[in-house]
Amino acid sequence: MNNVLEINNITKDYKKFKIDNISFNLPKGYIMGFIGANGAGKTTTIKLILNMIKRDSGEIKVFGLDNIREEERIKEQIGVVFDECYYLEDWTLNDVEKAVSMFYKNWNSSIYEKYLKEFNLARDKKVKDLSRGMRMKLMIAVAFSHEAKLLILDEPTSGLDPVARDEFLDILRDYIEDEEKSVIFSSHITSDIEKIADYITYINNGKIIFTGEKDEFLEKYCIIKGGKEDITESQKKEIIGLRIHSTGFEGLIELKKAVGFSSKVIIEKASLDEIMIYMNKEAM
Repeated sequence: MNNVLEINNITKDYKKFKIDNISFNLPKGYIMGFIGANGAGKTTTIKLILNMIKRDSGEIKVFGLDNIREEERIKEQIGVVFDECYYLEDWTLNDVEKAVSMFYKNWNSSIYEKYLKEFNLARDKKVKDLSRGMRMKLMIAVAFSHEAKLLILDEPTSGLDPVARDEFLDILRDYIEDEEKSVIFSSHITSDIEKIADYITYINNGKIIFTGEKDEFLEKYCIIKGGKEDITESQKKEIIGLRIHSTGFEGLIELKKAVGFSSKVIIEKASLDEIMIYMNKEAM
């Protein structure tokens, strides 16, 4: 399997916060959800991939190329969408094309026009007059217009209403349909990731907790609930983010470890959101 993105033993130390020897790969033709609480290290990692900040150690390869030595070649082939639009407020969408097209050898005006029409974006409209959802679509239109093979998205659906979020996810599904393109999608909105991602990388406090197939991650854990009499002291140690209340207990546990509990306990499927919540409780 070809990897479009390879992160190997990357460290970045800010004294008060550290990206701590992280590694993960994104296979070609798939969407990876990059999840974690705010401040977990998602944006810092993305900036390291884009060489916006310098790593202390480790290696990053995009399309098999070193992200520092081959930065220009790499950036010809990637599209980036941050949670804030980075075009000047007074620019029209015509101005956006004039400014951005100069930086890309593969810029295709007809593709830009196609997506402006598809997204109902008027060329004479100014950036400042676009809604948040329309700004996200504009940045996607720009990425598609220089034939980006990898989309790097940092909290793109934050602040969008549910309808706009679903539209955005549909755009990403269409984008990877030919199996030649890939997406890394950073978000704390785990419901979006659960809907669309093939792979998950979960970062917490600068460390990778899990990286692999989304279904494998979801199948690994479950929610366990029961009465106070249904759990022993040794079993409490097996539960992640254990919460004891007046009528019993609840928490997260690896499914394979749940088999030794009383038959009275309740086992439920865990969502990405629940897994993150319990793991964050455990880390506190």
